Amino acid sequence: MAYAVVAHYRCAPADGTAVRAALLRAQEATRAEPSNQQYEVHAVADEPGGFLLYERYDDAAGFEAHKAAPHFREQIVETVWPLLTERSVTFAESL
Repeated sequence: MAYAVVAHYRCAPADGTAVRAALLRAQEATRAEPSNQQYEVHAVADEPGGFLLYERYDDAAGFEAHKAAPHFREQIVETVWPLLTERSVTFAESL
């Protein structure tokens, strides 16, 4: 059963370039993970500093492995998260 993650990140517009660059680096590295099926980064059209991430893994264990990866820590935890003003995440399993 596939496991999906939808994250909505918001940062100050002045931090948008740095967040975008880190998210794109994370996207490239995550797509190479064995259990990753899809990882898409989107800029929210009507929201400067808004980003939407759609991630899909083979299962919840695949997502946990993703969170343990060095690129997740470096790009997301250490670079993106400190610049965010808001973050919401939804987890779902395919039916």
